[in-house]
Amino acid sequence: MEKLNDTLLYTLDKCFRTYHQFAQRNVRKAGYQITIDQWLILKSVAENPAITQKDISKIVFKDGASITRIIQLLVNAGYLLRKVHPSDKRKSNLSLTESGEKIMADVHQIAIKNRAAALQQVSSADMDLMKKLLHKIINNCNSAGQP
Repeated sequence: MEKLNDTLLYTLDKCFRTYHQFAQRNVRKAGYQITIDQWLILKSVAENPAITQKDISKIVFKDGASITRIIQLLVNAGYLLRKVHPSDKRKSNLSLTESGEKIMADVHQIAIKNRAAALQQVSSADMDLMKKLLHKIINNCNSAGQP
């Protein structure tokens, strides 16, 4: 039986978690009291003004309850506005406040630096190959039945 540390998907998960922790540390060091997940939601709303909470959950890989909780935290912090959808009272329209736009842009600059640090000594060809391989794994998982 192979060791856990020797499996590709374990290493991939460890990579993502390590990067997430690294990125969060750098955001905190810069003095921002926002999580990476909160920033991802702000960025999703900024990039997609008519986005639904369901769409956000797909983009950031979080369940609906987590998205609702994070959005409420962002509203309470003054970074997001939530207004009832005019034609469907069950839905909300989300928009960034001025302070939400500022923190989203500021943390975006940190994210760029984080990515550069994490990807140093990784060539464009390596990144292209990795993306291609990761998409193969994603497609395999999406098209495969239950084990």
